[in-house]
Amino acid sequence: MNVLGIETSCDETGIAIYNNEKGLLAQQLYSQVKLHADYGGVVPELASRDHVRKIVPLVQATLEKSNLNSTDIDGIAYTRGPGLIGALLVGSSMARALAYAWDIPSLGVHHMEGHLLAPMLDDNPPEFPFVALLVSGGHSMLVDVKGIGQYKVLGESVDDAAGEAFDKTAKLLGLDYPGGPLLAKLAENGRGGIYKFPRPMTDRPGLDMSFSGLKTHVANTIRTEPNDPQTQANIAYAFQEAVVDTLLIKCKRALKQTGLKRIVMAGGVAANKMLREKFAQASGKHGFEVYYPGFEYCTDNGAMIAYAGCQRMLAGETSDVSTKSLPRWSLESLSAI
Repeated sequence: MNVLGIETSCDETGIAIYNNEKGLLAQQLYSQVKLHADYGGVVPELASRDHVRKIVPLVQATLEKSNLNSTDIDGIAYTRGPGLIGALLVGSSMARALAYAWDIPSLGVHHMEGHLLAPMLDDNPPEFPFVALLVSGGHSMLVDVKGIGQYKVLGESVDDAAGEAFDKTAKLLGLDYPGGPLLAKLAENGRGGIYKFPRPMTDRPGLDMSFSGLKTHVANTIRTEPNDPQTQANIAYAFQEAVVDTLLIKCKRALKQTGLKRIVMAGGVAANKMLREKFAQASGKHGFEVYYPGFEYCTDNGAMIAYAGCQRMLAGETSDVSTKSLPRWSLESLSAI
């Protein structure tokens, strides 16, 4: 089965074709980073308009790259939610229009399920069950995963997501948008032990997370410390270390609570170098396995939507033309396959 995947939940237009026997056949990705940089964040209306401009050429380019045409596509998967409603509507409208024109089924896919299953695109995919840590600009959550569609949310951020905290802290340090990767790069020049920032909500039981207070603590530190490059690097290092340590503490608690020995990490923050290094050290010390998607599949992309959609279509799932896009959508509401 060849499934065309369409991702338009925020500021990336991702298109891919996945075959259930051959794997990923082709993909295209366009990022709107430059478009939103002047505004310091994503402008929803501009994001929607740019998806409209880019989506058709990217679908055409993906078909050409895969040496396929419309008659070779067996189904279309698109991001139904969660995300920016205008951006979601662009992808869903395109998917349903093509499905109608090509007389094939379409299916709305949960964006976070796409991220959760992204490591399955790797040559050495994880086996079920596992604990998933989903960390991105919009979401931070720990999920007990028994199989596709068998999800129990163990904990999530009660305010800012980890990626959102990275971007907001980067802005406090005067870095450009998107700030998360730039903060991580700045932290490489920082020295540990200069600042000790709090590890939020680790002094109490539970698996929920909070990063807004950490961001405020950093803001207060920036106001009272010298504004020079080394000080900024030291602050960036301490902030990044606090986030990583918090996520590691929560993950170890989740493993203990579930009795599992496998962590799957996905989302944009999963590409963070310090995060991967600390989890690798901890996995060797405490005897658990850690899996990540390839760097190109950490951020939003069409491949993860094509893969997730393919698995559900093989199980017989489809969506009809009246299916509504959902800016909010519980991961636990998905059906098991």
